[in-house]
Amino acid sequence: MDQERRRVVLFPCPFQGHINPMLQLATILHSHSKGALSIIIVHPEFNSPNSSNYPNFTFLPISDGLSESQQAHSSIHDAMPMLPVLNQICVSPFKDCLVNKILSQQHEPPVACIIADALMHFTQHVADSLNIPRIVLRTSSAITFAVFKVLRGKDYYPIKGTSTGAADLPRVKTNDAEGLPQLAIDMVEQTKASSGLIWNTFELLDQSALETVCQEFSIPNFPIGPFHKLTPASSSSLLTQDFSCISWLDKQAPSSVIYISFGSLAALDQAQLVEIALGLADSEQSFLWVIRPGLVRSSNDDKAYEDPTNFLPQYFNEMIQSGRGCIVKWAPQHEVLAHPAVGGFWTHSGWNSTLESICEGVPMLCWPFFGDQMMNARCVSQVWRVGLQLENELERSEIERFIKRLMVQENNKEREEMVVRVNDLKEKAELCLTIGGSSYQSLESLIDYIFSF
Repeated sequence: MDQERRRVVLFPCPFQGHINPMLQLATILHSHSKGALSIIIVHPEFNSPNSSNYPNFTFLPISDGLSESQQAHSSIHDAMPMLPVLNQICVSPFKDCLVNKILSQQHEPPVACIIADALMHFTQHVADSLNIPRIVLRTSSAITFAVFKVLRGKDYYPIKGTSTGAADLPRVKTNDAEGLPQLAIDMVEQTKASSGLIWNTFELLDQSALETVCQEFSIPNFPIGPFHKLTPASSSSLLTQDFSCISWLDKQAPSSVIYISFGSLAALDQAQLVEIALGLADSEQSFLWVIRPGLVRSSNDDKAYEDPTNFLPQYFNEMIQSGRGCIVKWAPQHEVLAHPAVGGFWTHSGWNSTLESICEGVPMLCWPFFGDQMMNARCVSQVWRVGLQLENELERSEIERFIKRLMVQENNKEREEMVVRVNDLKEKAELCLTIGGSSYQSLESLIDYIFSF
Protein backbone atom coordinates (compact mmCIF):
# COMPACT_ATOMS: atom_id res chain seq x y z
CA MET A 1 0.00 0.00 0.00
CA ASP A 2 2.87 2.41 0.70
CA GLN A 3 4.00 2.15 -2.91
CA GLU A 4 0.45 2.85 -4.10
CA ARG A 5 -0.07 5.95 -1.98
CA ARG A 6 -0.52 9.32 -3.66
CA ARG A 7 -0.61 12.88 -2.47
CA VAL A 8 -3.38 15.23 -3.58
CA VAL A 9 -3.02 19.02 -3.28
CA LEU A 10 -6.27 20.92 -2.68
CA PHE A 11 -6.67 24.68 -3.13
CA PRO A 12 -9.95 26.18 -1.82
CA CYS A 13 -11.49 29.55 -2.53
CA PRO A 14 -11.22 31.34 0.85
CA PHE A 15 -14.91 31.95 1.57
CA GLN A 16 -17.17 29.94 3.85
CA GLY A 17 -19.42 28.48 1.16
CA HIS A 18 -16.37 27.25 -0.76
CA ILE A 19 -14.16 26.13 2.14
CA ASN A 20 -16.88 23.80 3.48
CA PRO A 21 -17.29 21.62 0.37
CA MET A 22 -13.53 21.54 -0.31
CA LEU A 23 -12.80 20.19 3.16
CA GLN A 24 -15.72 17.80 2.89
CA LEU A 25 -14.24 16.55 -0.40
CA ALA A 26 -10.84 16.15 1.26
CA THR A 27 -12.43 14.04 3.99
CA ILE A 28 -14.30 11.93 1.43
CA LEU A 29 -11.17 11.25 -0.64
CA HIS A 30 -9.07 10.37 2.40
CA SER A 31 -11.64 8.04 3.96
CA HIS A 32 -12.84 6.39 0.75
CA SER A 33 -9.27 5.63 -0.32
CA LYS A 34 -8.64 4.20 3.19
CA GLY A 35 -5.84 6.72 3.67
CA ALA A 36 -4.07 5.87 0.42
CA LEU A 37 -4.64 9.46 -0.69
CA SER A 38 -2.65 11.84 1.48
CA ILE A 39 -4.31 15.26 1.62
CA ILE A 40 -2.43 18.58 1.48
CA ILE A 41 -4.48 21.79 1.77
CA VAL A 42 -2.71 24.84 0.36
CA HIS A 43 -4.70 27.94 1.19
CA PRO A 44 -4.45 31.74 1.36
CA GLU A 45 -3.86 33.24 4.78
CA PHE A 46 -7.16 35.07 4.47
CA ASN A 47 -9.98 33.08 6.11
CA SER A 48 -7.63 30.21 6.97
CA PRO A 49 -9.51 27.01 7.85
CA ASN A 50 -9.11 25.56 11.33
CA SER A 51 -6.50 22.85 10.82
CA SER A 52 -7.04 21.41 14.31
CA ASN A 53 -10.35 19.93 13.12
CA TYR A 54 -8.51 17.89 10.47
CA PRO A 55 -5.49 16.21 12.08
CA ASN A 56 -5.01 13.81 9.14
CA PHE A 57 -4.37 16.60 6.65
CA THR A 58 -1.38 18.86 6.06
CA PHE A 59 -2.22 22.58 5.88
CA LEU A 60 0.17 24.97 4.13
CA PRO A 61 -0.79 28.67 4.18
CA ILE A 62 0.55 30.97 1.48
CA SER A 63 0.81 34.76 1.45
CA ASP A 64 -2.15 36.36 -0.30
CA GLY A 65 -1.00 39.98 -0.18
CA LEU A 66 -4.39 41.28 0.97
CA SER A 67 -4.37 44.44 3.08
CA GLU A 68 -5.76 44.44 6.61
CA SER A 69 -8.73 46.51 5.45
CA GLN A 70 -9.53 43.99 2.72
CA GLN A 71 -9.33 41.10 5.17
CA ALA A 72 -11.50 42.91 7.70
CA HIS A 73 -14.56 43.00 5.45
CA SER A 74 -16.80 40.03 4.87
CA SER A 75 -19.84 41.15 2.86
CA ILE A 76 -20.35 40.36 -0.79
CA HIS A 77 -19.60 44.00 -1.66
CA ASP A 78 -16.06 43.46 -0.39
CA ALA A 79 -15.58 39.76 -1.13
CA MET A 80 -16.32 39.57 -4.85
CA PRO A 81 -13.69 42.12 -5.95
CA MET A 82 -11.12 40.04 -4.02
CA LEU A 83 -11.44 37.12 -6.42
CA PRO A 84 -9.66 38.65 -9.44
CA VAL A 85 -7.01 39.96 -7.05
CA LEU A 86 -6.45 36.55 -5.46
CA ASN A 87 -6.14 34.99 -8.91
CA GLN A 88 -3.27 37.37 -9.64
CA ILE A 89 -1.32 37.54 -6.42
CA CYS A 90 -1.49 33.86 -5.45
CA VAL A 91 0.27 32.58 -8.58
CA SER A 92 3.86 32.84 -7.37
CA PRO A 93 3.22 31.87 -3.72
CA PHE A 94 1.27 28.79 -4.80
CA LYS A 95 3.91 27.67 -7.29
CA ASP A 96 6.69 28.28 -4.76
CA CYS A 97 4.82 26.22 -2.18
CA LEU A 98 4.40 23.36 -4.62
CA VAL A 99 8.03 23.40 -5.72
CA ASN A 100 9.76 24.03 -2.40
CA LYS A 101 7.48 22.43 0.19
CA ILE A 102 5.71 19.59 -1.64
CA LEU A 103 7.45 18.40 -4.80
CA SER A 104 10.88 18.70 -3.19
CA GLN A 105 10.00 16.01 -0.61
CA GLN A 106 11.76 13.07 -2.26
CA HIS A 107 10.71 10.40 0.24
CA GLU A 108 7.01 11.25 0.09
CA PRO A 109 4.47 9.66 -2.31
CA PRO A 110 4.12 11.34 -5.72
CA VAL A 111 1.61 14.15 -6.24
CA ALA A 112 -1.23 12.69 -8.31
CA CYS A 113 -3.05 15.94 -9.02
CA ILE A 114 -4.20 19.35 -7.85
CA ILE A 115 -7.88 19.80 -7.00
CA ALA A 116 -8.81 23.48 -7.04
CA ASP A 117 -11.99 25.49 -6.63
CA ALA A 118 -13.21 26.58 -10.08
CA LEU A 119 -13.02 30.24 -9.04
CA MET A 120 -9.29 29.85 -8.38
CA HIS A 121 -8.67 29.47 -12.11
CA PHE A 122 -5.01 30.59 -11.90
CA THR A 123 -4.16 27.15 -10.56
CA GLN A 124 -4.50 25.73 -14.09
CA HIS A 125 -1.51 27.76 -15.30
CA VAL A 126 0.54 26.69 -12.29
CA ALA A 127 -0.43 23.04 -12.79
CA ASP A 128 0.46 23.20 -16.49
CA SER A 129 3.85 24.77 -15.75
CA LEU A 130 4.69 21.87 -13.41
CA ASN A 131 3.06 19.18 -15.57
CA ILE A 132 0.60 18.21 -12.82
CA PRO A 133 -3.01 17.28 -13.68
CA ARG A 134 -5.62 19.67 -12.29
CA ILE A 135 -9.17 18.63 -11.40
CA VAL A 136 -11.75 21.35 -10.75
CA LEU A 137 -14.26 21.41 -7.91
CA ARG A 138 -17.39 23.36 -8.75
CA THR A 139 -19.30 24.25 -5.59
CA SER A 140 -22.52 25.35 -7.30
CA SER A 141 -25.20 23.45 -9.20
CA ALA A 142 -24.60 22.15 -12.71
CA ILE A 143 -27.39 24.37 -14.05
CA THR A 144 -25.62 27.51 -12.87
CA PHE A 145 -22.35 26.50 -14.45
CA ALA A 146 -24.06 25.66 -17.75
CA VAL A 147 -25.40 29.20 -18.14
CA PHE A 148 -22.23 31.13 -17.29
CA LYS A 149 -21.57 31.73 -20.97
CA VAL A 150 -24.38 34.28 -20.91
CA LEU A 151 -21.80 36.62 -19.38
CA ARG A 152 -20.13 36.63 -22.78
CA GLY A 153 -23.25 38.06 -24.35
CA LYS A 154 -24.57 34.75 -25.71
CA ASP A 155 -27.90 33.07 -25.10
CA TYR A 156 -28.17 30.80 -22.09
CA TYR A 157 -28.30 27.06 -22.60
CA PRO A 158 -31.80 25.63 -23.01
CA ILE A 159 -31.81 23.06 -20.23
CA LYS A 160 -34.55 20.49 -20.40
CA GLY A 161 -37.08 20.70 -17.61
CA THR A 162 -36.12 24.19 -16.43
CA SER A 163 -37.82 27.55 -16.64
CA THR A 164 -35.19 30.25 -16.66
CA GLY A 165 -34.80 33.79 -17.86
CA ALA A 166 -32.34 36.65 -17.70
CA ALA A 167 -33.36 37.51 -14.14
CA ASP A 168 -32.31 34.05 -12.96
CA LEU A 169 -28.83 34.05 -14.42
CA PRO A 170 -25.80 34.24 -12.12
CA ARG A 171 -25.00 37.80 -11.20
CA VAL A 172 -23.47 39.81 -8.41
CA LYS A 173 -24.46 42.97 -6.60
CA THR A 174 -21.23 44.75 -5.85
CA ASN A 175 -19.70 48.19 -6.14
CA ASP A 176 -16.87 46.90 -8.34
CA ALA A 177 -18.08 44.33 -10.86
CA GLU A 178 -15.84 45.31 -13.77
CA GLY A 179 -13.59 42.28 -13.45
CA LEU A 180 -16.32 39.79 -12.68
CA PRO A 181 -17.52 38.87 -16.20
CA GLN A 182 -13.88 38.24 -17.07
CA LEU A 183 -13.56 36.14 -13.91
CA ALA A 184 -16.46 33.97 -15.09
CA ILE A 185 -14.96 33.65 -18.57
CA ASP A 186 -11.57 32.67 -17.14
CA MET A 187 -13.21 30.19 -14.79
CA VAL A 188 -15.05 28.46 -17.63
CA GLU A 189 -12.06 28.41 -20.00
CA GLN A 190 -9.64 27.09 -17.39
CA THR A 191 -12.16 24.45 -16.37
CA LYS A 192 -12.26 23.31 -19.99
CA ALA A 193 -8.46 23.05 -19.90
CA SER A 194 -8.51 20.91 -16.75
CA SER A 195 -8.39 17.13 -16.42
CA GLY A 196 -11.79 16.70 -14.78
CA LEU A 197 -14.70 18.28 -12.97
CA ILE A 198 -16.12 17.33 -9.54
CA TRP A 199 -19.67 18.32 -8.58
CA ASN A 200 -21.32 18.60 -5.19
CA THR A 201 -24.63 17.41 -6.61
CA PHE A 202 -26.35 14.17 -7.59
CA GLU A 203 -27.66 12.96 -10.93
CA LEU A 204 -31.30 12.55 -9.94
CA LEU A 205 -31.40 16.26 -9.04
CA ASP A 206 -29.21 17.80 -11.76
CA GLN A 207 -29.25 15.21 -14.55
CA SER A 208 -30.24 17.30 -17.59
CA ALA A 209 -27.83 20.08 -16.64
CA LEU A 210 -25.02 17.58 -16.11
CA GLU A 211 -25.70 16.17 -19.57
CA THR A 212 -25.48 19.69 -21.01
CA VAL A 213 -22.16 20.35 -19.27
CA CYS A 214 -20.73 17.01 -20.40
CA GLN A 215 -21.55 17.89 -24.00
CA GLU A 216 -19.73 21.22 -23.70
CA PHE A 217 -16.79 20.07 -21.58
CA SER A 218 -15.01 17.04 -23.02
CA ILE A 219 -13.47 16.09 -19.67
CA PRO A 220 -14.56 13.50 -17.09
CA ASN A 221 -17.37 14.71 -14.81
CA PHE A 222 -17.85 13.32 -11.30
CA PRO A 223 -21.15 14.22 -9.55
CA ILE A 224 -20.46 12.66 -6.14
CA GLY A 225 -22.66 14.73 -3.83
CA PRO A 226 -24.23 15.62 -1.54
CA PHE A 227 -20.82 15.92 0.14
CA HIS A 228 -22.12 16.65 3.63
CA LYS A 229 -23.94 13.30 3.76
CA LEU A 230 -20.64 11.46 3.18
CA THR A 231 -18.60 13.15 5.91
CA PRO A 232 -18.63 13.28 9.72
CA ALA A 233 -19.64 16.48 11.45
CA SER A 234 -16.16 18.06 11.70
CA SER A 235 -16.70 21.80 11.56
CA SER A 236 -15.04 23.99 8.96
CA SER A 237 -17.11 26.98 10.04
CA LEU A 238 -15.25 30.29 10.18
CA LEU A 239 -17.78 31.50 12.76
CA THR A 240 -18.45 30.00 16.19
CA GLN A 241 -21.57 27.87 16.14
CA ASP A 242 -24.08 28.41 18.95
CA PHE A 243 -25.48 25.01 19.92
CA SER A 244 -27.83 26.51 22.51
CA CYS A 245 -30.42 26.82 19.75
CA ILE A 246 -30.71 23.03 19.65
CA SER A 247 -31.93 23.02 23.26
CA TRP A 248 -34.48 25.67 22.30
CA LEU A 249 -35.62 23.59 19.30
CA ASP A 250 -36.06 20.58 21.58
CA LYS A 251 -38.91 22.46 23.29
CA GLN A 252 -40.80 23.24 20.06
CA ALA A 253 -43.55 21.27 18.35
CA PRO A 254 -42.73 19.18 15.24
CA SER A 255 -42.38 21.21 12.00
CA SER A 256 -43.41 24.41 13.81
CA VAL A 257 -40.20 26.48 13.46
CA ILE A 258 -38.99 28.45 10.47
CA TYR A 259 -35.19 28.60 10.37
CA ILE A 260 -33.77 31.81 8.88
CA SER A 261 -30.18 32.19 7.72
CA PHE A 262 -28.77 34.25 4.86
CA GLY A 263 -25.28 32.74 4.82
CA SER A 264 -21.89 34.24 5.62
CA LEU A 265 -21.64 37.04 3.02
CA ALA A 266 -25.08 38.57 2.43
CA ALA A 267 -25.72 42.02 3.89
CA LEU A 268 -29.02 43.81 4.56
CA ASP A 269 -29.76 47.40 5.31
CA GLN A 270 -31.37 48.40 8.59
CA ALA A 271 -34.83 48.86 7.07
CA GLN A 272 -34.79 45.34 5.60
CA LEU A 273 -33.85 43.82 8.95
CA VAL A 274 -36.73 45.63 10.63
CA GLU A 275 -39.23 44.55 7.94
CA ILE A 276 -38.18 40.93 8.43
CA ALA A 277 -38.69 41.27 12.17
CA LEU A 278 -42.13 42.85 11.72
CA GLY A 279 -43.18 40.21 9.17
CA LEU A 280 -42.03 37.44 11.50
CA ALA A 281 -43.98 38.95 14.37
CA ASP A 282 -47.16 39.26 12.28
CA SER A 283 -46.86 35.68 10.96
CA GLU A 284 -47.30 34.27 14.47
CA GLN A 285 -44.87 31.45 13.60
CA SER A 286 -42.02 30.29 15.82
CA PHE A 287 -38.58 31.03 14.40
CA LEU A 288 -34.85 30.49 14.76
CA TRP A 289 -33.02 33.44 13.20
CA VAL A 290 -29.29 33.71 12.51
CA ILE A 291 -28.21 37.34 12.89
CA ARG A 292 -24.45 37.29 12.51
CA PRO A 293 -22.06 40.23 12.99
CA GLY A 294 -21.96 42.19 9.75
CA LEU A 295 -25.40 41.09 8.54
CA VAL A 296 -26.42 44.76 8.46
CA ARG A 297 -24.36 46.99 6.20
CA SER A 298 -21.90 49.20 8.04
CA SER A 299 -23.09 52.53 9.35
CA ASN A 300 -21.70 55.15 11.68
CA ASP A 301 -22.89 53.02 14.58
CA ASP A 302 -20.16 50.37 14.72
CA LYS A 303 -21.72 48.70 17.72
CA ALA A 304 -24.99 48.14 15.86
CA TYR A 305 -23.05 46.87 12.84
CA GLU A 306 -21.26 44.27 14.97
CA ASP A 307 -24.49 43.34 16.76
CA PRO A 308 -27.40 44.00 14.37
CA THR A 309 -29.94 42.93 17.01
CA ASN A 310 -29.58 46.52 18.28
CA PHE A 311 -31.68 47.54 15.27
CA LEU A 312 -34.63 45.32 16.23
CA PRO A 313 -37.81 46.91 17.64
CA GLN A 314 -38.17 46.65 21.39
CA TYR A 315 -41.39 44.63 21.27
CA PHE A 316 -39.67 42.13 18.98
CA ASN A 317 -36.99 41.57 21.62
CA GLU A 318 -39.75 41.09 24.19
CA MET A 319 -41.28 38.44 21.92
CA ILE A 320 -37.91 36.65 21.89
CA GLN A 321 -37.86 36.71 25.68
CA SER A 322 -41.34 35.18 25.73
CA GLY A 323 -39.93 32.11 23.95
CA ARG A 324 -41.59 32.35 20.52
CA GLY A 325 -38.28 32.92 18.79
CA CYS A 326 -34.57 32.35 19.17
CA ILE A 327 -31.74 34.48 17.74
CA VAL A 328 -28.13 33.26 17.45
CA LYS A 329 -25.04 34.73 15.78
CA TRP A 330 -24.34 31.47 13.92
CA ALA A 331 -26.07 28.10 13.98
CA PRO A 332 -24.93 24.49 13.46
CA GLN A 333 -26.96 24.31 10.26
CA HIS A 334 -26.77 20.55 9.63
CA GLU A 335 -28.14 19.83 13.09
CA VAL A 336 -30.79 22.54 12.82
CA LEU A 337 -32.18 21.37 9.48
CA ALA A 338 -32.23 17.77 10.71
CA HIS A 339 -34.20 18.72 13.83
CA PRO A 340 -37.86 17.57 13.79
CA ALA A 341 -39.04 20.98 15.03
CA VAL A 342 -37.87 22.73 11.84
CA GLY A 343 -40.60 22.91 9.21
CA GLY A 344 -39.18 25.47 6.81
CA PHE A 345 -35.97 27.29 5.86
CA TRP A 346 -35.83 30.95 4.78
CA THR A 347 -32.55 30.91 2.89
CA HIS A 348 -30.31 33.02 0.66
CA SER A 349 -30.29 29.99 -1.68
CA GLY A 350 -26.58 29.25 -1.54
CA TRP A 351 -25.92 25.83 -3.04
CA ASN A 352 -24.70 24.27 0.22
CA SER A 353 -27.82 25.45 2.05
CA THR A 354 -30.09 24.32 -0.78
CA LEU A 355 -28.62 20.81 -0.78
CA GLU A 356 -28.70 20.56 3.01
CA SER A 357 -32.37 21.55 3.08
CA ILE A 358 -33.27 19.05 0.35
CA CYS A 359 -31.40 16.28 2.15
CA GLU A 360 -33.43 16.86 5.32
CA GLY A 361 -36.77 17.20 3.52
CA VAL A 362 -37.26 20.85 4.53
CA PRO A 363 -39.16 23.16 2.11
CA MET A 364 -37.62 26.56 1.47
CA LEU A 365 -38.46 30.24 1.23
CA CYS A 366 -35.84 31.64 -1.13
CA TRP A 367 -34.46 35.18 -1.04
CA PRO A 368 -31.34 35.14 -3.26
CA PHE A 369 -28.71 37.88 -3.18
CA PHE A 370 -26.05 37.24 -5.84
CA GLY A 371 -24.22 34.76 -8.05
CA ASP A 372 -25.64 31.25 -8.40
CA GLN A 373 -28.27 31.96 -5.74
CA MET A 374 -30.59 33.43 -8.40
CA MET A 375 -30.65 30.20 -10.39
CA ASN A 376 -30.82 28.01 -7.27
CA ALA A 377 -33.89 29.90 -6.06
CA ARG A 378 -35.60 29.52 -9.43
CA CYS A 379 -34.92 25.79 -9.47
CA VAL A 380 -36.27 25.40 -5.92
CA SER A 381 -39.45 27.35 -6.65
CA GLN A 382 -40.23 26.49 -10.29
CA VAL A 383 -38.28 23.40 -11.38
CA TRP A 384 -38.23 21.12 -8.33
CA ARG A 385 -41.12 23.04 -6.70
CA VAL A 386 -39.93 22.43 -3.17
CA GLY A 387 -40.17 26.02 -2.02
CA LEU A 388 -41.28 29.58 -2.66
CA GLN A 389 -39.37 32.64 -3.82
CA LEU A 390 -39.69 36.17 -2.46
CA GLU A 391 -39.50 38.43 -5.50
CA ASN A 392 -41.34 41.62 -4.60
CA GLU A 393 -40.20 44.45 -2.35
CA LEU A 394 -39.33 43.16 1.12
CA GLU A 395 -42.31 44.36 3.12
CA ARG A 396 -43.83 43.07 6.35
CA SER A 397 -47.19 42.01 4.90
CA GLU A 398 -45.49 40.19 2.02
CA ILE A 399 -43.15 38.45 4.46
CA GLU A 400 -46.07 37.44 6.67
CA ARG A 401 -47.97 36.04 3.67
CA PHE A 402 -45.05 33.96 2.37
CA ILE A 403 -44.12 32.61 5.80
CA LYS A 404 -47.70 31.44 6.33
CA ARG A 405 -47.76 29.82 2.87
CA LEU A 406 -44.58 27.95 3.78
CA MET A 407 -45.31 27.08 7.42
CA VAL A 408 -49.01 26.85 8.25
CA GLN A 409 -49.92 23.16 8.23
CA GLU A 410 -53.71 23.16 8.60
CA ASN A 411 -55.63 23.19 5.31
CA ASN A 412 -52.50 24.13 3.36
CA LYS A 413 -52.37 21.97 0.24
CA GLU A 414 -49.50 24.05 -1.20
CA ARG A 415 -47.26 23.18 1.76
CA GLU A 416 -48.35 19.55 1.74
CA GLU A 417 -47.33 19.18 -1.91
CA MET A 418 -43.96 20.89 -1.33
CA VAL A 419 -43.25 18.55 1.57
CA VAL A 420 -44.06 15.50 -0.57
CA ARG A 421 -41.78 16.70 -3.38
CA VAL A 422 -38.85 17.64 -1.13
CA ASN A 423 -39.04 14.29 0.65
CA ASP A 424 -38.97 12.59 -2.74
CA LEU A 425 -35.73 14.45 -3.55
CA LYS A 426 -34.40 13.52 -0.11
CA GLU A 427 -34.99 9.84 -0.89
CA LYS A 428 -33.31 10.23 -4.29
CA ALA A 429 -30.25 11.80 -2.65
CA GLU A 430 -30.02 8.87 -0.26
CA LEU A 431 -30.40 6.43 -3.15
CA CYS A 432 -27.55 8.06 -5.09
CA LEU A 433 -25.21 7.61 -2.13
CA THR A 434 -25.92 3.92 -1.54
CA ILE A 435 -23.68 1.19 -2.96
CA GLY A 436 -24.41 1.08 -6.67
CA GLY A 437 -25.99 4.55 -6.66
CA SER A 438 -24.84 7.18 -9.14
CA SER A 439 -22.85 9.27 -6.63
CA TYR A 440 -21.25 6.16 -5.15
CA GLN A 441 -20.19 4.97 -8.60
CA SER A 442 -18.89 8.42 -9.53
CA LEU A 443 -16.81 8.50 -6.37
CA GLU A 444 -15.35 5.10 -7.15
CA SER A 445 -14.52 6.36 -10.66
CA LEU A 446 -12.95 9.52 -9.26
CA ILE A 447 -10.68 7.58 -6.90
CA ASP A 448 -9.59 5.31 -9.76
CA TYR A 449 -9.03 8.34 -11.99
CA ILE A 450 -6.78 10.03 -9.42
CA PHE A 451 -4.69 6.87 -9.05
CA SER A 452 -4.34 6.66 -12.84
CA PHE A 453 -2.19 9.79 -12.98
